[in-house]
Amino acid sequence: MNTKKDNITIKGAREHNLKNIDVTLPRDKFVVITGLSGSGKSSLAFDTIYAEGQRRYVESLSAYARQFLGQMKKPEVDYIEGLSPAISIDQKTTKVNPRSTVGTVTEIYDYLRLLYARIGIPHCYNCGKPIAQQTSGQIVDNIYKEEEKTKVQILAPVVKDRKGEHQKMFEDLQKKGFVRVRVDGDILSLDENIDLDKNKKHTVEVVVDRLVIRYDVDFKRRLADSVETALELGEGLIVVLYEKNGEKEEKVFSEHFACTDCNINFEEISPRTFSFNNPHGACPECNGLGSKMEIDTDLVVPDSSLSLEEGAILPWSKSKNKDNYYHQMLEAVADCYGFNMDIPFDELPKKYQNIVLYGSSERIDFTFRRKGRVHHVKRKFEGVVKRMERLFMDTKSNYMRSYIGQFMSDRKCPACNGTRLRPESRSVTVGDRTISAVVAMPIKESYKFFEELELTEMQHFIGKEILKEIRERLRFLSDVGLDYITLDRSSGTLSGGEAQRIRLATQIGSGLVGVLYILDEPSIGLHQRDNTRLIETLKKLRDIGNTLIVVEHDEETILSADYVVDIGPGAGEHGGRVTASGTPLEIMNNPESITGKYLSRNETIEFPEERTKPNGKFITVKGARQNNLKNIDVKIPLGVFTCVTGVSGSGKSTLVNDVLYKGLYGEFNRKPITTGKHDEITGVSNIDKVIIIDQSPIGRTPRSNPATYTGVFTYIREIFAETLASKKRGYKPGRFSFNVKGGRCEACSGDGIIKIEMHFLADVYVPCEVCKGKRYNKETLDVRYKGKNIADVLDMTVEEALHFFRNVPRIQKKLQTLDDVGLGYIKLGQPATTLSGGEAQRVKLSKELSRQSTGKTLYILDEPTTGLHFADIKKLLQVLGRLRDSGNTVLVIEHNLDVIKTADYIIDLGPEGGDEGGLVIAEGTPEEVALSGTYTGEFLNKILNEKPLISAIETDEDIISEGSSGNK
Repeated sequence: MNTKKDNITIKGAREHNLKNIDVTLPRDKFVVITGLSGSGKSSLAFDTIYAEGQRRYVESLSAYARQFLGQMKKPEVDYIEGLSPAISIDQKTTKVNPRSTVGTVTEIYDYLRLLYARIGIPHCYNCGKPIAQQTSGQIVDNIYKEEEKTKVQILAPVVKDRKGEHQKMFEDLQKKGFVRVRVDGDILSLDENIDLDKNKKHTVEVVVDRLVIRYDVDFKRRLADSVETALELGEGLIVVLYEKNGEKEEKVFSEHFACTDCNINFEEISPRTFSFNNPHGACPECNGLGSKMEIDTDLVVPDSSLSLEEGAILPWSKSKNKDNYYHQMLEAVADCYGFNMDIPFDELPKKYQNIVLYGSSERIDFTFRRKGRVHHVKRKFEGVVKRMERLFMDTKSNYMRSYIGQFMSDRKCPACNGTRLRPESRSVTVGDRTISAVVAMPIKESYKFFEELELTEMQHFIGKEILKEIRERLRFLSDVGLDYITLDRSSGTLSGGEAQRIRLATQIGSGLVGVLYILDEPSIGLHQRDNTRLIETLKKLRDIGNTLIVVEHDEETILSADYVVDIGPGAGEHGGRVTASGTPLEIMNNPESITGKYLSRNETIEFPEERTKPNGKFITVKGARQNNLKNIDVKIPLGVFTCVTGVSGSGKSTLVNDVLYKGLYGEFNRKPITTGKHDEITGVSNIDKVIIIDQSPIGRTPRSNPATYTGVFTYIREIFAETLASKKRGYKPGRFSFNVKGGRCEACSGDGIIKIEMHFLADVYVPCEVCKGKRYNKETLDVRYKGKNIADVLDMTVEEALHFFRNVPRIQKKLQTLDDVGLGYIKLGQPATTLSGGEAQRVKLSKELSRQSTGKTLYILDEPTTGLHFADIKKLLQVLGRLRDSGNTVLVIEHNLDVIKTADYIIDLGPEGGDEGGLVIAEGTPEEVALSGTYTGEFLNKILNEKPLISAIETDEDIISEGSSGNK
């Protein structure tokens, strides 16, 4: 009897702003949950359905297993039936592990390690010749050719980096007649008690023989016997210790691999040989990180047009004070070598620049004045860079390390050239390519390489299953629009959308069936060209027998779904209800659905009546060549709304964030910052500041909230301090802060909640028993303004507070900007940690809007439509228009066609992603770019000619036409 449910039924969902709703979702289908930002989509998908699915699965495990997995609290819902084990694929990045790469996250690198260990051909990293196995006779000859009277010890490795006490092994060795062993580098007698820590890894080698080299037959026979014994014990591996003229040397010989020409021996090749997380594979210089933190001279001397006298050496820039120790040090160097400290640093001869930065070999007379006393010293000058490196290593002060850290940047490890692996690992090939070369290829190239790989019959027999897994996973990555990234790319450099799609590709590779997948806007960061591939991938996941619930605003994704749930009608308190549900066509024809109105074109984001013309001034980036940028020059018109577009991986973020923003930030703030490679940025004088509004959190603790971030809380506290009750008690504005002692509740230190750690279950947060979650003590809460205390005000939504403070202009102005960007539903005291990336970005935008505009500001936004519904995008565009109309310049990285079509100017990068991108392929107004023939141009052309993207609905074309005919 089949008891499988056909639907997932949710009854009485009340999490966050959900209004006790009942929802029925079909199983084994592609379901999209959509609605306005803040309407309750994530509360339903993640905080209710996923939380309950995960909780039930974990509760089915043993108590022992639960302590390692953690547990989610039961969501506010009456019951859910028809639920499968749930997997969440969201955009939240966990701790950034510098060792994590695309290859390790997707597990492709694990298969590559196995492939190279089993069928790889080792080469000598010195001469490049293929390495052959050594016989015991060759090993004997190698040892025998050493000088006479050289002391030799033959050791056999029996334990290699293995935990345990190994007492039984020591006893067996003693019974076999062996007398000594080397344990972790120390020679010990087997007669003594060898006590090892069983929780630590140990290396044990048996001392098979101790010899002094003589050139005679008897000695060579004994040496051959000892080598054979050691090879047998060490399973083909022996270690030889040499001692001559007081100097010691150690060599490893192997029956397996060695280069007899260069006298280089290799250990047996295994998967760990290619692991940069294992000492056997990691580069010893950078420990497998691929980079090293070093003092960056570009940060030490950010403006080389300044002289030493003017403070060209930024970390010593206080040296303009004549009595400063560092200034006197530079004066002594200048006097010794006879150069002028008033000459711009870049005009100093290279020799003197190097002396200042890296020190001198000569001893210099230094004269220091301290507290009125004169000191004379003669010593070498170590140089700014060397001194900072030494201080960084020696200091115990966190402040000093942090200060010097500002002038350091990640540099590619010179030993491994950023590949992370030791030389032996980098010299094994499959199909004439090393593992380092394969992971450095874009996905599409590496897929092609493995498709065309020619192997011997034996290699094919051994590697066919491994190759099948590698090819499939590479194809999955390509299918989700990531064919431009490389396997060696650090996972910390991925955007939220890229990271999510990588996890999606990994899940497809796992081949699980009967799972409930919940995704959070997988289309983010994806060009419309690649959207179809992503949708096909999602359908593939559905077709193998899984249920997909996708929180999404993308039109094409919604129209491709089997079932859509529209949450609304508004945001926050005005949302939390199901306004419409059904097929995309039913949503389009439902008058209650705001989403349906936009899909059917009954509501639209209008084209601007007239595009703003540039003011004739430009900022020009010259010679941009960071990452995949091809030494390009880019002119950004000022006084207009400009969109930087292009397929994923074409170089948009590199150009705007790494080169332009960081370059301008360094110009305006004169702070150490590593900028993307470029020649120069001109036209900087045409703006007075640059502001980036990204999706990073506005605070990393619950103490940060919209009120504190925007500064409105300062004014609110001042109003409470002006009340009669406050004046009588002598309360100042600080009394109403929950971050300092005085007015806050000390039982919870102003948090309002107490964390209770549970051993087997999820940590529980309970309201503070003393203040009942209000954060303040009773005396502070007694002070009221218009009948509300400070806790009541923090609990208001922006919309409520806007009405409450309508007669206080400075508060009203800041709150109005929050409402203008569509955040009227969030609470003033809502913890920053609960805000989405899109909400955090809009809080930042509102903060900038509330400031007095200079009319010469450059605003940079990176995909501001993330998490925004069509109606929210309409509001956002009005806000961006206000910034532009004040004379400012708005520069946006965006894929959303509704934003692109309303821009005044477009800079389109491409033509492809990765190595095939990095060029400006079109620029001009949307109308001009639409005729350019680029991918962006093709989609713009459809939009400008009012061709809606509804081809994705899998139904009869006539029905589609009928359902959307009223929109034109």
